[in-house]
Amino acid sequence: MRASILLVDDEEEMTEFVRDALEDEGYAVRAAYNVEQAERLISERLPDLIVLDVMMPGTDGFQFCKQVRDSVDCPIIFVSARESEADRIYGLAAGGDDYIVKPFSLRELKARIEAHLRRERRSIQRRDSGLLKFGSYTIDVRGYELRCQGQTLPLTNREFAIVELLALHPGQVFAREHIYEQVWGMDAFGDDATVTEHIKNIRAKMAAADPDSRWIETVWGVGYKWGDRS
Repeated sequence: MRASILLVDDEEEMTEFVRDALEDEGYAVRAAYNVEQAERLISERLPDLIVLDVMMPGTDGFQFCKQVRDSVDCPIIFVSARESEADRIYGLAAGGDDYIVKPFSLRELKARIEAHLRRERRSIQRRDSGLLKFGSYTIDVRGYELRCQGQTLPLTNREFAIVELLALHPGQVFAREHIYEQVWGMDAFGDDATVTEHIKNIRAKMAAADPDSRWIETVWGVGYKWGDRS
């Protein structure tokens, strides 16, 4: 099946140009020129990847990403003329997987799309097997265990939930707030320090089992990600 891509951008002429180029590459492409159209298209069929403009009238791309992230777990690539580091960091913290500054080349956009789709295919294959393998580590999603060379690490339930969340989406950056909401729940009380302390404990336990492994990476100013080295 052809990968499905949703373009969300209020610049219709540019969007149609990109759409034609991606369809020539074999992708099934749909286009939305505002948030309302995007919501309708997502409800009809979940895309495999979203290319999302930041500056749109009404609800901007950052807000829209936050709104749909709980129901849409596909890669989201922001495109924007805003090129500051703060905007890039905010986009990743909002739930985006990548950020491209306008004007961009179609060659770069195509390369990034394919890279994210390859990563997503690997993630799906691992998830379907129930076993996620990363170097010396095996994560047994169904058995709720993290093992290193056959040895089970003594993780708490929440520590394992953090590992599972990150490892199921290798390369995707998760803000500390998002990790907290996913693991502790929206109604729980806490702050970023809680997530930071749990990450510290997980790293210590993983380092004790294999000192050479560094799978949980810090993305400064945003949060954490599971290194994509496969």
